[in-house]
Order: sequence, then C-alpha cells, then structure tokens
Amino acid sequence: MEMRQYLIDTFQYNDRANRQTLEAIATLPEKESCVKFFSHMINSQKKWMARIIEYPNNPSMSWWDPVYTFEKLDEEWDSSINTWLRFLEEKTEADLNQEVLFVGYDGGTFAAKLKDIALQLNYHNIHHRAQMQALIRAQGFEAPFVDYIGTVYRKVE
Repeated sequence: MEMRQYLIDTFQYNDRANRQTLEAIATLPEKESCVKFFSHMINSQKKWMARIIEYPNNPSMSWWDPVYTFEKLDEEWDSSINTWLRFLEEKTEADLNQEVLFVGYDGGTFAAKLKDIALQLNYHNIHHRAQMQALIRAQGFEAPFVDYIGTVYRKVE
C-alpha cells in the first residue's frame, strides 16, 4: 500500500473512532475534560495545516485554545478532518516525502516530511482518544469499541 492511501485510511479510521467517542461523550454528566481533549485534537489539526500552508507567516495558534462548546465539536471536527483528507487527496507519494518548513515552539524554523506530520496527527488522535475513553469509564460508562481491528475483521463461521 502506498503511504498516501495509508494516511487517508488512517485519518478515516480516526474520524470514525472519534465520532463514536463523541457520541459517548454526549451521554456524560461531566463532559468538560473530554471536550478539552477533543478541542485539542481539532486545534492540532488546524495548527499543523496552518504551519504547512502559511509558512513563514503562519498565525500564532494555541494547541489548547479555543475549547469549543460540546455542541460545536462535531462541526469543528468535520472541518478539520476534511481539510486534511482533501489535502492528502491532492498529494503524490513524492509530495509526502518532501520536507516542509514550519515555525516551531520556540519561534525557530523546523523541517519535517509531510508524511511524518500526518502520521503525528493520526497517532496524536489515538493517544487523546484513549485518554477520553479512560474518562468515560471513570464516570461509570462503557466506552465505545474503537480498536482498529474492529473495522477490518470478519467472522467466518
């Protein structure tokens, strides 16, 4: 499988898993911590895209702010994930292996391959989704089954 398709598939997997997690968050009496993590995932996708597209004039953006209202999470998530999916659809394998420059945490210039930025975002989603699942369980609710294998296995009997 080509890296481009792997990245698209992984973003789509994370999209489905995050939407399932969002449905579970809707049932929680205490949503605040999950909303903060979910907002952070959205902001991270937006910030990395700004770093890539607008370098060196990318805006100063927070990884953690804004914290969206629960009601806005679905809309903001949809926008951030679809921006990345469209972006990847337009790229070639060669494009994904090119380094891009971005302004880093200390104001310095850094470089990374596009594929590594996309991989970071996907792994980052998995990390924070696990934190949200722990928060869901801590409130006595069952977290959704979002393991990757659940999207690809099949019963044969």
